[in-house]
Amino acid sequence: MKLERKGFTGGERQSADGEILKNFLREFSQYGSFFIYNNFSSEARTDLIIDSLLKAGKRIYLPRVEGADMSAVPYGETKKGAFGISEPTGLPYKGEIEVTVIPLLAVNSRGFRIGYGGGFYDRYLLGANTLKVGLGYAFQLRDFKEDAFDVPVDKYVCEKGVYGFGK
Repeated sequence: MKLERKGFTGGERQSADGEILKNFLREFSQYGSFFIYNNFSSEARTDLIIDSLLKAGKRIYLPRVEGADMSAVPYGETKKGAFGISEPTGLPYKGEIEVTVIPLLAVNSRGFRIGYGGGFYDRYLLGANTLKVGLGYAFQLRDFKEDAFDVPVDKYVCEKGVYGFGK
């Protein structure tokens, strides 16, 4: 999946990222708080979404890996953190966040995702009362058998639309 996503480039990818932005904002702009990852490598672009949400006055939180866990930290100054990804430097936020946007390599028809193997989002989501939203491209919708410890997403946003699996 990483190779397939990495090969998705050029105008087609740029167009897909624009459609993902439109679909995301149409579906979730009524919410006020978002925990959203900084896109890295060949992931669908979240910087476009973050910029639009900030301009609309929404509260944005970014992930920071702390040992085996992940914290939501208010949007602000960042530095390279775990895995070479930009992470926020502020204090972790302990309150509820309405929408959590989750990176993935693939998602199946039941909303289960294949992540990157660290389990950070699965552990974070176990105790979180949040709308779980996967983000990626249409070709990342795949059939596979999930593991017992996986936490499914409620919705998946890609360039073709928004797919619902729960909330």
